[in-house]
Amino acid sequence: MLNISERIEKYWNIRSEDFSRVRMLEIAGADFLAWNEIIKKHLPAGENLKVLDVGTGAGVFAVLFSKLGHDVTAIDMSENMLNEARKNIANLNCRADFIKMNAQELKFSDESFDVVISRNLTWTLPDAMQAYKEWYRVLKIGGVLMNFDSNYGDKNFTNENTCAKGEVEDEMLVECNEIKNSLRISTHTRPQWDIELLEKLGLKVQFDSDIAPFVHKSENVPYDPIPLFGIYALK
Repeated sequence: MLNISERIEKYWNIRSEDFSRVRMLEIAGADFLAWNEIIKKHLPAGENLKVLDVGTGAGVFAVLFSKLGHDVTAIDMSENMLNEARKNIANLNCRADFIKMNAQELKFSDESFDVVISRNLTWTLPDAMQAYKEWYRVLKIGGVLMNFDSNYGDKNFTNENTCAKGEVEDEMLVECNEIKNSLRISTHTRPQWDIELLEKLGLKVQFDSDIAPFVHKSENVPYDPIPLFGIYALK
């Protein structure tokens, strides 16, 4: 029987191809420019920043930072998803280093990155508190941690309100709900929980309660209706 980490990895391995297709629609549209605007506003000063993209998925943020001229390392626990990201970034003539790695157990030295960024990941982590501690550890003094996520804890996913961003088989929706409901982070009120934890770690936190109206405008991309918060934490 698979443990929870193995179940999560299997889920995203299965979902990788369709998820990638949807994310490439996003990159091709106006929403990608909106993401660019938000992220650039919160970046630390400097060229060739060292960026860690945690839970890169199909590589959207890896593409964004590569186009901005920064040095991107992107990790994900799903090998199938990483393969999609590698293909996507090559097709777009961008560059990033993709590594299979657990977001809660980073294989990097302390203070290795100017930026640590993640999107739609923490709600799926078995131990989000440990992940945040690791992200803090590898962030340089003066660096910024950005996290974009939603408070999915009490939601029930269907094809109208789905974690998978598109048409999903009922069996996979059941699995998505079961995984979510088994995770401790689903019991927390977010982003308040995240902000309190990051402040306890010593970070100076700003946040947006919902950036979805700004970055979810494209009619070609299926988005769920759940608010998308943005956290910007300075070390």
